Amino acid sequence: MSLEKVLSIAGKPGLYKLIAQTRAGFVAESLIDNKRISVSIQSNVSVLSEIAIYTLTEEVPLKDVLQKINIKEGGQLASVKPKDSKDKLEEYFFDILSDYDEDRVYASDIKKVIQWYNLLQKHNMLGLLQDEKDTENSDEEE
Repeated sequence: MSLEKVLSIAGKPGLYKLIAQTRAGFVAESLIDNKRISVSIQSNVSVLSEIAIYTLTEEVPLKDVLQKINIKEGGQLASVKPKDSKDKLEEYFFDILSDYDEDRVYASDIKKVIQWYNLLQKHNMLGLLQDEKDTENSDEEE
């Protein structure tokens, strides 16, 4: 599985993994409680591999940001909590991505990134980030 099968669904907490497609949408399984839900085509769904974080110069893919957090934390849960103060969250994010765009990346976005990182870490899915890098590197070599 890759980050292309990990989803964020608007109005639903946490992350979901894509299980199957249906005529009217798809079936997803929650990483929080492993419950399966049916999601319609009209739902606002984001695939983690398509999300990027604004910086002052470019957009950095979410997987790169998650890898930086993983390196900083040594493969452990994030040292800040999603419910910490806005200042503490922003200070932590500056350590990860020093040139992130403060005007377009809100504290709520930082909270989500930290929550997602922690969920992926708890489910041993951070290896997906490395697998994607290896796939990209082998594609470039061919």
